[in-house]
Amino acid sequence: MMDLLRAYYWFDEALQAGLKQHGWGDVTRSQSLILSNVAFGVRRASQLAKNLGVTRQAISQMLTEMERKELITMSADPSDGRAQIVNFSTRSQGIRDDAMKILNTIEARLGEQLGKRRFEALTEALSRDWGPPAFVDQ
Repeated sequence: MMDLLRAYYWFDEALQAGLKQHGWGDVTRSQSLILSNVAFGVRRASQLAKNLGVTRQAISQMLTEMERKELITMSADPSDGRAQIVNFSTRSQGIRDDAMKILNTIEARLGEQLGKRRFEALTEALSRDWGPPAFVDQ
């Protein structure tokens, strides 16, 4: 399964290079993970920290930097005043549009490299519900 991690790095490095080529400067892997999580609907800072495997303090620093870059906005959670809600800023629409174009291009190139049948099998396998995480007792 290390190949799955290698594949993620391959995609993320291509995304980062594409964003830089489009004039968006340096986007770190952590920032692209945060943006991906927000795109998937993860809005609470505490859940972002859990998903990235970092402390709340670390996610707070990353979010503050991303807010400074006007990629996101943060506000108090109306249902829990102690929690922060993360949203895309209106100014982030350009980078999000470029990221989608880049990701679509990367997918198309991967499809060409693997061939249609293999690419469709890969896509189908990755889109399945894998169930809860497996835990191995030793």
